[in-house]
Amino acid sequence: MNKAFFADANSDYKNTRYVICGVPFDCTSCFRLGSRYAPQEMRNNSYNFETYSYLFDIDLLDVPIHDAGDLEVAQNIDDTLDMISVHADNYVEDGKIPVMLGGEHSLTLPFIRACKKKYPDLTCIVLDAHLDLRQEYEGEKNSHACISRHIIEDVTGKYASIGIRSGTREEFEYVKAGGIKMFTSEDVILTGIESVVNELRDYIRGPVYLSIDMDAIDPAYAPALGTPEPYGITPRDVRAVIACLAPYIVGFDLVEIAPEYDSGGTALLGAKLVRDFIAASAKAALRVSE
Repeated sequence: MNKAFFADANSDYKNTRYVICGVPFDCTSCFRLGSRYAPQEMRNNSYNFETYSYLFDIDLLDVPIHDAGDLEVAQNIDDTLDMISVHADNYVEDGKIPVMLGGEHSLTLPFIRACKKKYPDLTCIVLDAHLDLRQEYEGEKNSHACISRHIIEDVTGKYASIGIRSGTREEFEYVKAGGIKMFTSEDVILTGIESVVNELRDYIRGPVYLSIDMDAIDPAYAPALGTPEPYGITPRDVRAVIACLAPYIVGFDLVEIAPEYDSGGTALLGAKLVRDFIAASAKAALRVSE
């Protein structure tokens, strides 16, 4: 069994719909390093699961999935973003749905930019504990703590975040002043994920890029994170968002697992959420074609 690639990624590039790629980079991480090891750990754990998803009634053996392996990275974030943007652009231009396994959250930027070029009315949905709306962090403009600011100001203002429970006073003021759509983890707990999902359905009017920072999830469920934050949402909440958005998603990433901080459970959960996304998306595509 070759675990160098994600389980059931048995298609060649030409015939695939989903292109998985890893980006093993974590140089701007500010609390715990180690997310560079997450792409391979998620691949290793992906072999734990059955190919058939009873929830989405689809077998991943019937879905064309390609694993392009880990993309080459540089020693600094700016060069790394330039290097991986070439691949992101190619995947989207070729009509594929990129599935990026991070690494840190700054790596989202080239993939959402590639999707925006092809889909001008793109909406970005980010699941995250942190607002990530700083203009710079520790002197670094492209820090993982700045990713949502870059998305909103440089890519698309059609943006919403879910699971938020951490940020500076200035970041929360930026949200209020800009009328940015935000659902805190308290919102999810008090109103239920179904209410959030229904509001999202009304908000999006076209293609979606979904970025999942695993620290949106409470560390009781996912402790091996770069910047864990208590009082988070649950894995089932995340799966509900995936299932809701799957018909519209044209790009997907899952980032910020630091595998060495637990015995494998967080990477296992990450792998399962990736598989759930592919299953949900493939099922939605199948319905359209019927």
